[in-house]
Amino acid sequence: MLQLALTIIIFLIIVIPVGRYMYHIATWNHTLADPVFDRLDGVIYKIGGVNPHQGMNWRQYALALVGTNAVMVAIGYLILRIQSVGIFNPNSIGNMEPTLAFNTIISFMTNTNLQHYSGESGLSYLSQMLVIIFMMFVSAASGYAACIAFIRGLAGKTKDDVGNFFADLTRITTRMLLPLSIVGGLLLVWQGVPQNFDANIVVNTLEGTFQTIAMGPIAALEIIKHLGTNGGGFLGANSTTPLENPTIISDMIELYSMMIFPGACVITFGKMVRGRKKKDAAGDKALAGSESAGQLSAGGAEQGPRLKDHSLTASIYGWEGRTIFLAMGIIFLVGLGVCYWSELQGNPALAKIGLDQSMGSMEGKEVRFGIAQSAMFTTTTTSFTTGTVNNMHDTLTPLGGMIPLLHMMLNVVFGGKGVGLMNMIMYAILAVFICGLMIGRTPEYLGKKIEGREMKLTALCIIIHPFLILFFSALAVSTSGGLEGITNPGFHGLSQVLYEYASSAANNGSGFEGLADNSYFWNITAGLAMFFGRYLSIVIQLAIAGSLMRKRFVNETVGTLRTDTLSFAVILVFVVYIFAALTFFPALALGPIAEHLTLWA
Repeated sequence: MLQLALTIIIFLIIVIPVGRYMYHIATWNHTLADPVFDRLDGVIYKIGGVNPHQGMNWRQYALALVGTNAVMVAIGYLILRIQSVGIFNPNSIGNMEPTLAFNTIISFMTNTNLQHYSGESGLSYLSQMLVIIFMMFVSAASGYAACIAFIRGLAGKTKDDVGNFFADLTRITTRMLLPLSIVGGLLLVWQGVPQNFDANIVVNTLEGTFQTIAMGPIAALEIIKHLGTNGGGFLGANSTTPLENPTIISDMIELYSMMIFPGACVITFGKMVRGRKKKDAAGDKALAGSESAGQLSAGGAEQGPRLKDHSLTASIYGWEGRTIFLAMGIIFLVGLGVCYWSELQGNPALAKIGLDQSMGSMEGKEVRFGIAQSAMFTTTTTSFTTGTVNNMHDTLTPLGGMIPLLHMMLNVVFGGKGVGLMNMIMYAILAVFICGLMIGRTPEYLGKKIEGREMKLTALCIIIHPFLILFFSALAVSTSGGLEGITNPGFHGLSQVLYEYASSAANNGSGFEGLADNSYFWNITAGLAMFFGRYLSIVIQLAIAGSLMRKRFVNETVGTLRTDTLSFAVILVFVVYIFAALTFFPALALGPIAEHLTLWA
């Protein structure tokens, strides 16, 4: 328990400067590294013919994002289909089958990184670099860019400018992902992660047999897979293998790498909203000509006493940011506690055959990590939608496995690439709408009225995610193509199906790995779930931001629902859990819950 507490405390400390740095990048404020990065960015803008200061409305931004991703999908698919060429292919890997190539390219472009193949035998080094590693950068940067544009729409005062997608994509890549990837990659090499272009090595083991040890640019892929909340491993066993994750130090590097940017996004959101309100407040006070004004005018800023809130949390997270961070943190800690407790209980089925369970359920776990770090990694990788694993989720206890499944179904617990923040704000809008109905007022969020158009789009955005999971799961268990892939009978088999599509729709990428999923049915359906789960949500959320940008700020009164308080954070948590219960509880009851009751009967 102590190591879990220390892990979380360290995260809370290091996320603060990163959040501040991301805020400076999003708002084009000066940083110490600008003299270097400005030149690099300038070269990229010149080659691409981009004017970084030319703003886009939400439609143009969404079109640029989807269009850029589509071009890269076409190029990446072609590379996968011709990867048998002799360039960077010392292991003579063949071309990828069409439906598997479709699933793979959609998976990595949508930042899902679901793998229906084993990396060491399915991809050449050329594909690993030009497709997998490249798209890990681009897909992550695209998600963060969409999040920043979304925040600008909520916090900004312009009517039709959410930024320039190409400039955001460039700045996020060069100023965030590349520098930390270089540093983190060198740290992983220091810990023993291979980084080379050698062919696989065949060694004679002590038992007298032969073993193939994979080589390649593993460290380069490993660091961006976590920083970009990607998750796809160079090797099929992912971060459970010592080649990707050899020590507890490498495990902590990978853990914090996947936590740092999603947490920083919340701080960026809070500081951008706080910055806008402080600017409004200053303007309103100057207009009024009096410092004793009790309230601010129609700029939509907060009341005078609230602007004097100089508490530490408000300074770090911003008024609205700390509420979102707190709500996410509560859900994360609840999930972590349940997963850790469940794994500590051990497996009664194994106890019956004489296996000691005093250490907890160690099936599928690495001894060098143990129960605590396995539970922490499991909860984190599915809460921050990374998908990397340092233990096999298929071997988790039923309730322990339900937590990563539930967090992917929620898709709001920090999340990855800024998507978790965007999804949580959808629930915040839903919460203020429900509370507004209860007190008989028009709901408001961040100084803007939430009306019919915004609520329809919000409801549509929230419904898409569970629809994709439940629709494709129902299709899988009712068709021969889907049933052929289910290798575990009973409740656990249903859990595997739910996990596959929850991972796909949430753009997570982890799997229970008990499915025979490299088939036409699973490749195509999972690919569609990943595609719609990614782009429909982003486009709708940008549309909501665009709609709110055009609205006038409204005065805050005594009856206005405050969304920067502890009570609203608790309301937000309850709204998320209630929605999850209404949509997913029947499926969970037939899967992990039924399996738990059967196992412990």
